[in-house]
Amino acid sequence: MPRLDDAQIESLASKAWEARLNAYAPYSQFPVGAALLAADGRVFIGANVENASLGLSMCAERVAIGAAAAAGARSVIAIAVAGCDEQGVLPCGACRQVLNEFSPSVLVVQCRPDGAHTVTPLSQLLSSPFTGDSFERGRSGERDSVGAGQG
Repeated sequence: MPRLDDAQIESLASKAWEARLNAYAPYSQFPVGAALLAADGRVFIGANVENASLGLSMCAERVAIGAAAAAGARSVIAIAVAGCDEQGVLPCGACRQVLNEFSPSVLVVQCRPDGAHTVTPLSQLLSSPFTGDSFERGRSGERDSVGAGQG
């Protein structure tokens, strides 16, 4: 599992709060920023971008991952997420799944407005991700143990 030192965490948190300032959140009024540390040391930022058709909105985390992927990054060490909930915010389920695609061992830094933060491994937030192996099992006709024998 990757490790971050305090300086790296503080830098990511600061960049996430800064990215939050650029959020486009006219509907929810809940701006969120994210800063993603790629395995090669580059940092990519994202802010949520809402749309009147809410299903087309993009979370800050997926905007940051999109920027990283577009720049050729394929492995993620950590992502800091900043929003003004008292406890901080965590990635939604869809963002967790997308983060898992790039690194199941990514560390999630939950930034709180008071400057505190919590670091949680993605594996604790997404215990049963859908993976490329899921496709292989489907092609081979294997059944998951969930629901096996029911019917």
